[in-house]
Amino acid sequence: MKKILYTFINIIMFGTVLRAQTTTFPRNGVQDERPNTYAFVNATIVSDANTVLEGATLVIKGSVIEAVGKNITLPAGTQVIDLKGKRIYPSLVEAYSSYGMPELKREGRSFRGDPQFESKKQGAYNWNQAVLPEVNAATIYTGNPTAADELRKAGFGAAITHVQDGIIRGTSALVALIDGRDQEALLKTNVSAHYSLSKGSSTQDYPNSLMGSVALLRQTYLDADWYKKSKSKTEYNISLESFNNSQSVPQVFEVSDKLGILRANKIGKEFGVNYIIKGGGDEYQRLDEVKAAGVSLIIPLNFPTTPDVEDPFDASVVSLSDMKHWEMAPANPAILAKAGVPFAITTSNVRSKSDFWANLRKAVEYGLDEKVALAALTSVPAQFNKVDNLVGSLKPGMLANFLITSDNLFKESNVIYENWVKGKRYVVNNMNITDMRATYDLSVAGKSGLKLNVTGKVDKPEFQIQVTDSVKVSPKVTRTGDLLTLSFKLDAKKDKGDTRISAYYDGKNIKGDGFDAAGTPVKFDAIFKEAFKEAVAKADTTKKPVPTIGKIVYPFNGYGAETKPKAETLLIKNATVWTNEKDGVLKNTDVLLKDGKIAQVGKNLSATGAKVVDGTGKHLTNGIFDEHSHIALLSVNEGSQSVTAEVRMEDVVNSEDVNIYRQLAGGVTSSQLLHGSANCIGGQSAIVKLKWGEAPEVMKIQNADGYIKFALGENVKQANWGDRARIRFPQTRMGVEQIMMDAFLRAKEYDKAWAEYNKAANKATLTPPRRDLELDALSEILNKKRFITCHSYVQSEINMLLKVADSLGFKVNTFTHILEGYKVADKMKAHGASGSTFADWWAYKMEVKEAIPFNAALMTKVGINTSINSDDAEMARRLNQEAAKTVMYGGLTEEEAWKLVTLNPAKMMHLDNRLGSIKAGKDADVVLWNENPLSVYAKPEKTIIEGAVYFDIEKDKELRANIAAERNRLIQKMLNSKASGAPTARPEMRKPRLFVCNSLGGLTEEEGETRAFGTLQLQDNCDK
Repeated sequence: MKKILYTFINIIMFGTVLRAQTTTFPRNGVQDERPNTYAFVNATIVSDANTVLEGATLVIKGSVIEAVGKNITLPAGTQVIDLKGKRIYPSLVEAYSSYGMPELKREGRSFRGDPQFESKKQGAYNWNQAVLPEVNAATIYTGNPTAADELRKAGFGAAITHVQDGIIRGTSALVALIDGRDQEALLKTNVSAHYSLSKGSSTQDYPNSLMGSVALLRQTYLDADWYKKSKSKTEYNISLESFNNSQSVPQVFEVSDKLGILRANKIGKEFGVNYIIKGGGDEYQRLDEVKAAGVSLIIPLNFPTTPDVEDPFDASVVSLSDMKHWEMAPANPAILAKAGVPFAITTSNVRSKSDFWANLRKAVEYGLDEKVALAALTSVPAQFNKVDNLVGSLKPGMLANFLITSDNLFKESNVIYENWVKGKRYVVNNMNITDMRATYDLSVAGKSGLKLNVTGKVDKPEFQIQVTDSVKVSPKVTRTGDLLTLSFKLDAKKDKGDTRISAYYDGKNIKGDGFDAAGTPVKFDAIFKEAFKEAVAKADTTKKPVPTIGKIVYPFNGYGAETKPKAETLLIKNATVWTNEKDGVLKNTDVLLKDGKIAQVGKNLSATGAKVVDGTGKHLTNGIFDEHSHIALLSVNEGSQSVTAEVRMEDVVNSEDVNIYRQLAGGVTSSQLLHGSANCIGGQSAIVKLKWGEAPEVMKIQNADGYIKFALGENVKQANWGDRARIRFPQTRMGVEQIMMDAFLRAKEYDKAWAEYNKAANKATLTPPRRDLELDALSEILNKKRFITCHSYVQSEINMLLKVADSLGFKVNTFTHILEGYKVADKMKAHGASGSTFADWWAYKMEVKEAIPFNAALMTKVGINTSINSDDAEMARRLNQEAAKTVMYGGLTEEEAWKLVTLNPAKMMHLDNRLGSIKAGKDADVVLWNENPLSVYAKPEKTIIEGAVYFDIEKDKELRANIAAERNRLIQKMLNSKASGAPTARPEMRKPRLFVCNSLGGLTEEEGETRAFGTLQLQDNCDK
């Protein structure tokens, strides 16, 4: 009777509407507004992650939940569905989706294609194509039945969807995953506002770098605020109006990796926004920093496929960091949960929706609590987006979005039977499937004495025909409800073809007809003999152990450490100390490092509790300062415009770059990370200490003066960019001068406007000047708060910039490269400029043809503060040798030569009060060398920053052995994974880019390390 009742309910449901309600659509036909009240009784109801009701009832009316609990009085006319032995869960909520959004069309455009400076979007919108706050997902949503069905089968009933295109992406909508009208599916508009640092489909040149994307977003915040405060608007800007209107809803920021989280959080702090950040699945690799950021996350379950490392060459191209991530990625959710970081889980970035549950169960296997997992898929995404009054749990008044399952949702054997969305039933698997498992006496074509054994699972039975005790045949069976199609050979040797049967199950027996291999009609009769006896497995009360994984190291590569270096009290005894002070080089001298500072320099020093380092026969110097470097950056040039003073290299510092470690091994402790030379006025420098293992913000030298990159010569006028690069001004060296003049004249006017506004007595009646990040930086130069490092080669251009600077009242702090500095040294000295040059580079392009190796020495002897820089990741490892060349080329003393890479660059960076020499009170940034640091045989044995040892030559040997052992362990684990049947993928060689000053283009966040413009240089994978 129960089966008949349920079948009747199923029949009438497909012809009913979701609930009795008035719609705006005309009716074609007669009214059929049934109450559609259903009671699901005797179920285990998981109303939310922390609430389980046994033997409970769920009552829905139309699209809404009426009641949840026990002892509920059912209204008259309620249709009752008995779910004894089954469970009810809230349908899942997809937190980050593009479901129902139009397919993005990206115009193909090569990097060297025709420039596009202005937006192609018509209308009163933002000047930049990547700024799209006016996009409203609700207005362009169109249901996709195929995609909806795929998500429903995975257990989802609602999705928060938006257009995933651009840096500012507009607002999202909450939609129900139903097959009805779009009006019925749309649940809420303007749910959340979305951001990223990927310009997406924009074909506009700006931005073409990650730091340009950051600058564009920051400027948009400032523009929107100015627009809102304007007393008399001179324009109506739909984009800025939409941006301001969207600030009251949750703000969601998509990033691609763990450093992206820190980058987005920094932007959020600047503008008072607490972003919900959609991560990349590697958050565990910077767990402390992510936790300290206090952000909420949306995380994908995009676990890497097992690399196929059977071939040794294939294995050699897989970096250790990739190997470790393959092993540890499944533990990411559990690690975050244990640390107390709130997160939702998304299907986004998963290769296929069919992989989602396998990956989710894998995350549970790796320690993720099931309650946390369920919350992350239901109540948490609903709460993040302030739609928890509609979806995410089972409570009266909420939408009737729920799942009916066979068992615990996270069990591998669990079956999702039905997914009800807005009170509409969607069958995923038939939960009323007949159990035909049994033993039957079988006769086929007159042959009796056979047996048919049906075993396996109810929904996936296994069939076997027993001909004799020793002969058993497994037929091919297709099942549709109670109808079966079978094909088999009873005698593999004699039968020339298959016997084909069409049969049906009548509730007890299986009967049918068909044809044998000769086409003769045959009967198929399987008469019930004995019921199937399910083997009762002994309950396994032991908790399955969480898989063992490797250790998290900082940074996450071969040369990382489980703990970050910490300052120690170190007493270095009996060393030859290069003080760079008036004392010169001191023999047999002790140096005490304490609390991150140089505490004492002298002989026969002692200190309680200090760790003693024997310096006998060794040389102690302060650390090398590389004035011109491009390591540890995710992009170098924002080359789209001639003036990009608004971009900041600090926004793209890559703390994971192995070149940091390599340069520590060469004695470098500090670097100025410069913008490239693609434009006349480039971006703001990042001045860092090479604190290997720390996050980007910790690497920055605190309270250092600001610097900015200027450039002259071939690069800025796009001399070698091809015939299509003839649009951007300037195209001549004369034009460069005009760009400089114009920029600073605009900055002077900007300064004046702000000064007048700040002097005004009644600001309430005034509109403040528009904050302009580009002019802010130029204004800082005029006000001696930011200082210029200028890429330069040719004498005439150096003279030009000196005249421009003198005429407009600013100073050029440093001419870098300055290969013709020996020609203009007198003018540089008069201006007060420093020179940072190469030791012996020449002939690599036309404008350096008059370079000479005596340049550094000649400038030094004129009295210019001179340094030697690298502009090259490899050369920076040997800056001690570059400095030594000036002893030969120009006759500098050894002490003068050593200052070229230590004290002098510290003076250029206005940090000589803290760095550059060994003197009590200065930062404890020192290097212990095995011999004279200017020798080609010199090697740093210890590189120390603020009293913490960041490189140790003996520790390095251990690390190399550990790298080999760890790689071998992981390779064996991968081979075992493949042998156990896990899918694999052949590794692809990745090509990390080594940036130099004229590296073209820049990397966007979504492109990571794998895409670059121009020549690629390979790094050894084993230590990344």
